[in-house]
Amino acid sequence: MVRTLVLVGSLAAAVANVRAAFPDCVSGPLANNSVCNASLVHPPRHDTNESRKDPLTRAKALISVLTIQEKMNNTGSTSPGVPRLGLPAYTWWQEALHGVASSPGVNFSAQGDYSYATSFPQPILMGAAFDDELITAVATIISTEARAFNNDGRAGLDFWTPNINPFKDPRWGRGQETPGEDPFHLGSYVHALINGLQGGYDPKYKRIVATCKHFVGYDMETWNGNTRYQWDAPISMQDMVEYYMPPFQSCARDSNVGAFMCSYNAVNGVPTCADPWLLGDVLRGHWGWTNEQQWVTSDCDAVQNVFLPHRWASTREEAAALSLIAGTDVNCGTYYQNHLPKAYAQGLINESTVDRALIRQYSSLVRLGYFDPPENQPYRALNFSDVNTPLAQKLAHQAAVEGIVLLKNDGMLPLDLSGNKSIALIGDWANATQQMQGNYYGQAPYLHSPLYAAQQLTTVYYVNGPTQGNPTTDDWLPVWQAAEKADIIMYIGGIDNSVESEGNDRVSIGWAGDQLDMIGQLAQYGKPMAVVQMGGGQIDSSPIKNNPNISALLWGGYPGQDGGTALFDIITGKAAPAGRMPVTQYPANYIAQVPMTDMTLRPGPTSPGRTYKWFNGTAVYPFGYGLHYTNFSASVGSPSPFSSANSSFSISGLISACNSSSSKPKYLDQCPFATLPVDIHNTGNTTSDYVALAFLAGEFGPQPYPLKSLVAYSRAHSITGGNSESLSLNLTLASLARVDERGNKVLYPGSYSLMVDLQPLLAVNFTLTGCQTVLDYWPQPPANRTPAGVPEVGSSYFVGGFGSTPDAVQQRVGRANSDSYSN
Repeated sequence: MVRTLVLVGSLAAAVANVRAAFPDCVSGPLANNSVCNASLVHPPRHDTNESRKDPLTRAKALISVLTIQEKMNNTGSTSPGVPRLGLPAYTWWQEALHGVASSPGVNFSAQGDYSYATSFPQPILMGAAFDDELITAVATIISTEARAFNNDGRAGLDFWTPNINPFKDPRWGRGQETPGEDPFHLGSYVHALINGLQGGYDPKYKRIVATCKHFVGYDMETWNGNTRYQWDAPISMQDMVEYYMPPFQSCARDSNVGAFMCSYNAVNGVPTCADPWLLGDVLRGHWGWTNEQQWVTSDCDAVQNVFLPHRWASTREEAAALSLIAGTDVNCGTYYQNHLPKAYAQGLINESTVDRALIRQYSSLVRLGYFDPPENQPYRALNFSDVNTPLAQKLAHQAAVEGIVLLKNDGMLPLDLSGNKSIALIGDWANATQQMQGNYYGQAPYLHSPLYAAQQLTTVYYVNGPTQGNPTTDDWLPVWQAAEKADIIMYIGGIDNSVESEGNDRVSIGWAGDQLDMIGQLAQYGKPMAVVQMGGGQIDSSPIKNNPNISALLWGGYPGQDGGTALFDIITGKAAPAGRMPVTQYPANYIAQVPMTDMTLRPGPTSPGRTYKWFNGTAVYPFGYGLHYTNFSASVGSPSPFSSANSSFSISGLISACNSSSSKPKYLDQCPFATLPVDIHNTGNTTSDYVALAFLAGEFGPQPYPLKSLVAYSRAHSITGGNSESLSLNLTLASLARVDERGNKVLYPGSYSLMVDLQPLLAVNFTLTGCQTVLDYWPQPPANRTPAGVPEVGSSYFVGGFGSTPDAVQQRVGRANSDSYSN
């Protein structure tokens, strides 16, 4: 049967400049529909006496009274609603990467109330704090402010954050949006973040819905003729499960996040937004992400990309249909609204598939209290007085202070400004304001630059340094005049969004030549000199590290609204540095050794390896590096499971103990293994935080063995000189597991060494004995999946530049995946 449909209403007219609104469930057309019946509840969960609203029944009741035209009209990120039913227009797209941010669904006022929101540091700097409690506190503030904006009709309730792709290549322009390069760190960070954003694992009312993005294998914008829109990432199952998937597993399986975003790229030939294996078998099936209030959105126009440039579908209607069927419930853009009607008319989709997508979306809104009386919901009482509170301001400052990393110090820092010592403050970051926010930012209540902070302390001679991409020396004379006058020289520069941003990968990971020239000349004055390296992606600071006339080097990332104050609090010793590098700082020639298109982690003939786990070169500053103003020692606390010189554990005994436990987890890899108690001793005189990083190394599982792997971390706060604090580093069976070529997580017999810190302050050795045991069987993708092709565009049209994908890499990945498909 041929079915012809016309979309009703004008999307543009319906959603442009519309303030968010709640449906009228008292006297509106939906008042008697079960979607407005807040008394519909699930039975109490087994672990609580509190009943839960019944989002599935209520959402089904709403969708059942929509026509098929109305349903398809509401499949986009800007939904016009259904005026005849009093269902308001709704924008699913809000941003809150490090604070409520400007985005299609967020409306800041020009002045007064709701003209700003707290602007925290970028995730790359907050990740350097290695403080999950801090992350939960920050996320709680962000979601509270988001609710206040929503209550004033200035935002929706669904926020497309966090970006949780691992930052494995320093050239990636969006690495600043992530907490770092290590998958365990990212998984732990995002668990803490979602807890704060959504208000817990399974709250009665979610604060907001968070969205984990970009699923999966997305870490390139544009490089050597490759763009994120056409890139087909070749990833072995081993690398996929070991590196690219863990943060997303944490989101879905372990944190109950409300939404996912599929990415622009394809993985092993299949566009992620049209991949039923990825969105169905892995996400919903293997990870149990099946609650009715959870949905998947495409990245913006990633459904269009299924047609071109990926050429996965032969028609535009088929591209929309395949994406919807695979499990992409929301299309950011208009491709669904434009092409689903014809897809439906051609029989490519049925109405139940459209229903499934909308039920997932509106179930989510039920969980958020969208259809419930406001007097029953604590979040509906929030207003502008809950935005940028004194607590929020303090936390924004604390988050920046905790993340700043001290990389070099010959004793100059903390800086002594007694006697009104003056500072020559130089560099294109010296008076940074909006620069400090990075990308995906909102309107900040204030932006305290480094210059502002320094001027509160002493006399400052400020000169803007070389700007990005401008190597001329025309404006350099005032720099030398400032250096002559000042007692202390401080250069604050590096990179910013002019060279690293969404859509813009870097072509170099070194300092610009003009900046190094100026820094080198300033060092020749023989005055105390410090350099502050800014930006998200690391740049090779070895010329600064190795210059004996430069006394100190810090990394400050993108530090947010109070970033300048935070930097000078560290510089002057008002606060002590304890941040750790969340990524590896590679030598500048790393870009000539490995292309961005090489997704493999392990070193090989064409690659020195990626991340601290596998890089076989010498890092300028390694992952986890960070200096202090004091010294620390560590000892194993008591009681410890590692009491003997070489403790031994039976694999079968560990599995048996977990299975017989009254608190047996759902998944074997979540089973507790051991807790290492650590006593951290401050042996100096300066009060300081300390981050304990626990790395595991040894000979177990498939070769090659990783150099080491982060398996636990914890941050101790304000340890005074001469005193100690005890920390607990908790390990699970997942901490010990390796991943085989099929993607299975396996517990192997062998020798293990657990070390605290880079140059270990302590180490304990143990062995696992018995037979290897699979903790988690990875679902294998179907074999021989090939694109349909687009007749109007040839298969060789969208290709990367010469040499962008080495044959050796493709052969290596292809062989591993071929082995995975064999059964």
